Amino acid sequence: MYAQAIVAFGLATLASAHMKMSSPAPYGATSLNNSPLDANGADFPCKQRTGVYDAEGASNVYAQGAGGKLAFIGSAVHGGGSCQVSITYDAKPDKNSVWKVIKSIEGGCPAKNAAGNLGDNANQANQDTYDFTIPEDMPAGNGTIAWTWFNKIGNREMYMNCGPVTITGSAGSQTAYEALPDMFTANIFGSGGCSTKDSADVAFPNAGTSVDKFGTSELAAPINCGSSGGGGSTGSPAPSSTAGAGNGGAQPTTAPTSAPAVSQPAASSKPAASSKPSASIPGGVFITVPNGSGSTPTASATASVSKAPAATAAPSAAPSSGSGSGSGSGNGTETGAGAQTVGAACTDEGAWNCIGGTSYQRCASGAWSAVQQLASGTSCTAGMGSSINMVVTRNGRKRALRFRSHA
Repeated sequence: MYAQAIVAFGLATLASAHMKMSSPAPYGATSLNNSPLDANGADFPCKQRTGVYDAEGASNVYAQGAGGKLAFIGSAVHGGGSCQVSITYDAKPDKNSVWKVIKSIEGGCPAKNAAGNLGDNANQANQDTYDFTIPEDMPAGNGTIAWTWFNKIGNREMYMNCGPVTITGSAGSQTAYEALPDMFTANIFGSGGCSTKDSADVAFPNAGTSVDKFGTSELAAPINCGSSGGGGSTGSPAPSSTAGAGNGGAQPTTAPTSAPAVSQPAASSKPAASSKPSASIPGGVFITVPNGSGSTPTASATASVSKAPAATAAPSAAPSSGSGSGSGSGNGTETGAGAQTVGAACTDEGAWNCIGGTSYQRCASGAWSAVQQLASGTSCTAGMGSSINMVVTRNGRKRALRFRSHA
């Protein structure tokens, strides 16, 4: 009876305080609340809302093979549960995005030794943190990283917070990315849909190879989820020379009203062969495209690629109409600009700013992004404008590339 009373007391605070991800840094921090996803999936993924993909200064940069920290804010840990860390190369994911799991935690997440909740302070830092590692062969590029959580005690819920992610390094392997397990989804399909068992930590149908287990004596398989669980849908592949993921694209103004299009069991999440990259370039070269349907996106950024002689320097900026100004509000390519203040307002959506030939930033959603370092062997022509000129050197050979903000 005493134990039941403690659990009941913990459940009494569920409505007033849940959990939020603090690391990796989330998108839209000022609009992010600590509640679970809608039971019918209306706000899947990433808790769709106005400003859901506003960076607000958030930046999560990891090298291939590097480690990261998963941390939380809040006290309503619901007795723990099971969590996953997943990545998509869609900068503004929708219900059709592919999410691939890089870490599974079965039991004890977001708290390792909790019978119920840990108080009712929604703003306290959670003492338990968790480690994850970016696979060494993960393709380099920009995308979105997500934490998902299925609570042990209380209503059957799914939590999901998302943040921007940049993976640096070599080109990586599209095949290795596709081989990662799909992100598990449950408790967002309405009555009778794929769900998790109450008072047990869910055992993921496909947890992958990077798995931590805490309190494994209470693991339970999901219910009504098919052989592979409520996995993800087919969507965009990892970045290539013509369809990478960045911070551009149209900002959604309203949350989707339909439940996530996820079959049970889920269909294969591998992109069709025609959507695989047709060229390989070193990591650190990204093209911003809007997120669209599950098929290969139609890029609003275009890249022209040509072979450059080994002795040729980085190409100079191509002339374009309009003189532009140092603020980045004009058209064409401008020179002599330094780094712009992160988060400062900009009006030329999609504009590039090459800084010193070794790093760059972009005008995305009306604000300047964080400065991104170019990959080793890649340089750009310093300046600001609607296009950026780059030279990629590999095995002694050079390739000239030019990326534009609009087709």
